[in-house]
Amino acid sequence: MKLLKVDYTKEINELLKKLFPIPRSITGEGTRKTLKILQGLVPELNIVEYPSGENVYDWVIPPEWEIKEAWIKNSKGEVILDYKNNPLHVVFYSQPVHKILSFSELQKHLYYLPNLKEAIPYRTFYYTQNWGFCLSYNHLKKYFREDENYEVFIDATFKKGSLSIGEVLIKGKSKKEYLISTYICHPNLANDNLSGIITTVFIARELLKHQKRLNYSYRIIFVPETIGAISYCAHNEKEMKNIDMGLVITTCGGPGKFGYKMSFDEKDEINQMVEDVFADLGINDFIKYPFSLAGSDERQYSSQAFRINCITITKDKYYEYPYYHTSLDDLNFVRAEFINQSLNLYLHLILNYLDKNIFYEATKKHCEVFLSKYDLYPKLGGAFLPESRLKRHEIALYLMFYCDGNTSLYNISKKLKINLQDIYEIAVELENKGLLLRKEEK
Repeated sequence: MKLLKVDYTKEINELLKKLFPIPRSITGEGTRKTLKILQGLVPELNIVEYPSGENVYDWVIPPEWEIKEAWIKNSKGEVILDYKNNPLHVVFYSQPVHKILSFSELQKHLYYLPNLKEAIPYRTFYYTQNWGFCLSYNHLKKYFREDENYEVFIDATFKKGSLSIGEVLIKGKSKKEYLISTYICHPNLANDNLSGIITTVFIARELLKHQKRLNYSYRIIFVPETIGAISYCAHNEKEMKNIDMGLVITTCGGPGKFGYKMSFDEKDEINQMVEDVFADLGINDFIKYPFSLAGSDERQYSSQAFRINCITITKDKYYEYPYYHTSLDDLNFVRAEFINQSLNLYLHLILNYLDKNIFYEATKKHCEVFLSKYDLYPKLGGAFLPESRLKRHEIALYLMFYCDGNTSLYNISKKLKINLQDIYEIAVELENKGLLLRKEEK
């Protein structure tokens, strides 16, 4: 099978540096700024706003949170913790506060990791009215004392604004769509999920380059995790209910092993396709994660009303690496070449498997087709004996035998133990000769 390999390492590295400092959240200017930068790479990206206060199924889109300044001063008036030094220092969506507290009063608003002493944790109060600061354990021990008072200040506002999402619809020959989704709300975290954002935007660029040859259409979305996916489903319910497979792209830029999280239906063919992709690229030592609701937006897309089988290819999966949701998930941990490797895996899966997994129906169903009539049979007959390796005309016969409108080319390729690319090429030839008819839906 011909492997498509791209090298965007230089551009990925530049984009990592450009996007990493932006303090993204589930709403606000950081998210919009990110989407506008992505528009520069993919002008077809459409930015859509959903208003605060809108009901989306069982949820409500929250107000926009805007933070201008936040710090803690000791009793000498010295700033000992400052949001300006790292946005992770403030629990996102903290309420505004300005008061003087004893250390015992302040401590319940401080979040740190004794087992990862250099790391600042990432924490949120999206749906809770509270405030807090995050700091490393080493910072706590160096600057805070139990017998001292501290002045705390968070200048934050909540306003009726909107939730921003990005959407690219790439139309192929068929109206049938695949979903590609990534989340854009995590601030200053490189693997989770700046790696997913960058991988997805380059997937969009590549699919647009191949658009004239695409068999299927692709719905590519950049959404804040959970609330963004839920909002998108609520606004695009009909379209989402017509999708049966998708990719949720996250945590694919770390130095660890490749892995993939299976879809909710572990028997669905998309799971085997991923393993075939690993085999094609010589990746034998990968981790297989079972489906779980503990994860990302696949739990929204796979919910009862939608039941989209979504997989995720990872390189240091969320929850699995020690720097997860901490300041150590930075540009020293993630590398552009790791993201480029993941990008090639996804492109191979999309272009050589998903996009070629067509459902055909034979146009002649009464007995065997007279192959010679269609110039599909060798000129000299009588010398053929059954062999383990099927000849081209034999594959054609099997295709017309199995193509019933309900059996995919991928499943036929597994039955015949022939790679999908070869099956696809012969199927297209039979289609051109009027012997196979593409089915819009399986």
